[in-house]
Amino acid sequence: MQLDPSTSLRSARDDKRAEKTTEILKKIRTLEIKTRGLVETAFAGDYHSVFKGRGMNFEDVREYQPGDEIRAIDWNVTARMGNAFVKKFTEERELTVMLVVDVSASGNFGSTTQSKRELAAEVACLLAFSAIRNNDKVGLLLFTDRVELFIPPKKGRSHTLRIIREILFFGPQGRGTEPGLALDYLNKIVTRRAVVFFISDFQAPDFSRALAVSGRRHDFIAIHIQDERERSLPNVGIITLEDAETGEQIEINTADRKTRTLFTDLVTGFETEL
Repeated sequence: MQLDPSTSLRSARDDKRAEKTTEILKKIRTLEIKTRGLVETAFAGDYHSVFKGRGMNFEDVREYQPGDEIRAIDWNVTARMGNAFVKKFTEERELTVMLVVDVSASGNFGSTTQSKRELAAEVACLLAFSAIRNNDKVGLLLFTDRVELFIPPKKGRSHTLRIIREILFFGPQGRGTEPGLALDYLNKIVTRRAVVFFISDFQAPDFSRALAVSGRRHDFIAIHIQDERERSLPNVGIITLEDAETGEQIEINTADRKTRTLFTDLVTGFETEL
């Protein structure tokens, strides 16, 4: 009996797909288990307290009473009425959480068993599961030197699992990093005020203008992802450092203490600017 080569190829492809699916499910499940304890214990009480006073809707004004905060005074109404009035707000019970994640080539670096991208996925997983536990919407924006993927905010476990899957396994087209472009896109497409977690190693050009706009429109929290070896060099002699995004290489002698000190000083300066 002669085998059809196309049948064998299809079978091999199906086997590969099945292996990949199993790998994806296993990795997501591992992340879910790893972060569940934090979501249900240590992080649970902090989640909404972090955003206390944010996401407030104006309701009405009332006369000032001793103990009211000065910053709550409505100066326009106070001027008209001749007495001090304060603004009354109601807190939005539902938050919209946006995860903006850098998936540029520099995220593939990792001096241990975990890459920066995998660490970013863990952080995002913790935030995403915390969001659904509190019945909040969560969305995703992946970027490099372009916007790679946008998933609108929604609720639900299956939606959250899709977000985690994309962070872990999405294959970006770009290699560089342009945070400003990603934030410009976010500011245009997410019109409702959101809590934005910006997860990146921030090895990128200046994006202060777009950041200032985002800071006015949204509650913005930056999370700096970094590998230990990006902060200090080991004393191992001559090594070649390569920029994962541009391919540019430089050879340095790590046995030279001045070189190691200069490297550490440069990193410290970069972190201070951040």
